[in-house]
Parts: sequence; structure tokens; C-alpha cells
Amino acid sequence: MNLSIGIVGLPNVGKSTLFNALLKQQIALAANYPFATIEPNVGIVPVPDERLAALASTVNSQKILPAMVEFVDIAGLVKGASQGAGLGNQFLSHIRETLAICHVLRGFSDTDIIREGSSDPKSDLETIRVELQLADLSTLEKQKAPKSGVTPVEQKRWQVIEKFLKAVADGHSVNQVISTDEEGVVAKELSLLSAKPELFAVNVDESQLKNHVELQKAYAAEIGVTPEQIIIISAKVESELGALSEEDQQLFLTDLGVTESGLARLIKSAYDILGLQSFLTAGEKEVRAWTIRKGSTAVQAAGEIHTDFMKKFIRASITDYQDFLDQKGWKGVREQGKLRVEGRDYIMREGDVVEFMIGS
Repeated sequence: MNLSIGIVGLPNVGKSTLFNALLKQQIALAANYPFATIEPNVGIVPVPDERLAALASTVNSQKILPAMVEFVDIAGLVKGASQGAGLGNQFLSHIRETLAICHVLRGFSDTDIIREGSSDPKSDLETIRVELQLADLSTLEKQKAPKSGVTPVEQKRWQVIEKFLKAVADGHSVNQVISTDEEGVVAKELSLLSAKPELFAVNVDESQLKNHVELQKAYAAEIGVTPEQIIIISAKVESELGALSEEDQQLFLTDLGVTESGLARLIKSAYDILGLQSFLTAGEKEVRAWTIRKGSTAVQAAGEIHTDFMKKFIRASITDYQDFLDQKGWKGVREQGKLRVEGRDYIMREGDVVEFMIGS
């Protein structure tokens, strides 16, 4: 599935620096995956997953294909963007296609960088959210009330729209009032911007990273979200990491008092907030990670590899990742009874190593 995150923020909060750091990783990625179509405002980077190298070593595969995440740099977000200020229309069209929004908020202390509309993380976020809500208000006001004699489903849909309209008119985001899966479906159908799950990357000074856990809690309390939605990040550090080897990156991060990059923490948070997980395939040809929603069945997971697999699904041979390593591959897990044969309705678990049997 296409995991896409829109990066939004006011001018001079570090959004461009962060996105350019992503592009550095993308340039390295493009050398290995030339099939990727890369647009100027899109950064496509791999999801960090140490399990893949271990699997590749076990099955002697030379090709590793990690899951991918697409970051979209949303241009033109200034006050009045919903009415077309800045690059307002471009901003709206790009953000509608993403699964989640990452707000970049200014937490660094460099006074040489002019704030240009930014004052503090809480008020900056309010400015951004107002633009999203105003855009949604325009969308909702264009919806037509159903005529008499409509089906109960159509009537219920209209009631949901009225609920959203009232919420946005009262200054709330749609994601604050969605309470059922049916309401979520309506919000998605209408491409409502303020209905999207949110992450918050607070761009801090390099020296503050070692206190990222405490800062995470403090900023969550300040802007009224859960700590899990906050990622303490230094765009400057992320930019410097892009020029280093993997070994040097880890040494640099250790010196700063953190164990993994802000990008890695951001991707993990995105998986959590969107309810995603990975399953793995391992063969001599390639080792690969695939992204699915939590609760997906075996047949739905097979469909991520190819849509035809859903129709031709027979069964899935599944083992635990650690068992696969301990027993040194497919032959070992079969011999030790660690391989399960599951049907189409099996609920996939994080880290399942899978081999699908597909009919002709």
C-alpha cells in the first residue's frame, strides 16, 4: 500500500530543511531502485527494518526491498491558503492525496532565522489547522441535502455531513468528532483535510535531542495531543545524517544521546497512528517487507503483492520471524514443526514471514 505523509508548516520552521534531508536519502535510494518515479515535491524513503538484512543472510538473497514511505512537501501553506493565498490551490491538491499530515513546528532557538508568521508551536498549529478547517468548510457547504424518499443509508450520510459541518463551523477539526468507521468513510470520500491523522515534528536545537523523551511529553501537553504523536527532531541533524555512512550515522546519533534518527522515529509513529504493520517474504530472489493494515487477513496481504493473488489464493505458509532465523530458513522451520498452514481468513501478525500458495 502507498504510505504517504504530507509535510506542512509555516515559513521558516525547518520544513524545507527536513524535506531536503529526505531527498538526500531518496537520491541514494534511486540508485538501487531506478523504477521509482520521483517528483520534485516527493521524497520516497525506505522504512527502517533491521530484520530484512538478517533474513537476506539466512536465505542468501542479494536483493532487499524495504517497505517505502512517501513524504510530500506541501508548498504554499500560509495564512489564507484555504482562500488561495500563497500556493493555496497546489497546497490543497497535494494534501488531499496523503494518508496523514505531519505538522513541522518550530522549537529551535536560532534568532537569526526570521519567524515570518511563526510565534510558538501551539499558535503555529492553530494557524495551520484553521486553514485545513476552512478548506473543509468550503467542501462541506457544497454538499446537497438529500431529497425526500432517499434510502436510510443516504439519510445517515447526510446526518454525518451535518455533524462535520457543525464541528468545523465551531472551530474543530473533523478528526476530533469522528466516532464510527462509517463516519470515517464519509470523511475519506469527501477528502476532508482536517479528518486526517496528525503527527507533530517539533524541530529543536541539536543539543536538545538528548532530552527528546521529556520534550515529547512537554510539547504534547502544550498543544493538547498524545505524546505518541510528537516526534522531537532536528532538521539540521537529519540533513547532516544524509551525508554519512550507516556506521557513521549511528556514531553521530550516539554522541547526541539518541538511538535512532528522527526520520526513523517519524516513520514508526506514522505506522502506529495509521494502524499499520509489516509482513515479510524471504526467498533467494529477494527479501521484502510489505505494509498492511492491522487486522488484515492472509488473502488481503496476498493482494498487496498482486491483486490476482486474492482471487487465486489457496493457502499461506507462515512462520515467526525469530523462528525463521533460529531454524535457518524454510527447510528448518518445516522440519521443526514451526511452519503453520493458514487459510484466507487468518489475521496477519507483525513480522510474519509468509509464502503464499497461489492457483493458476
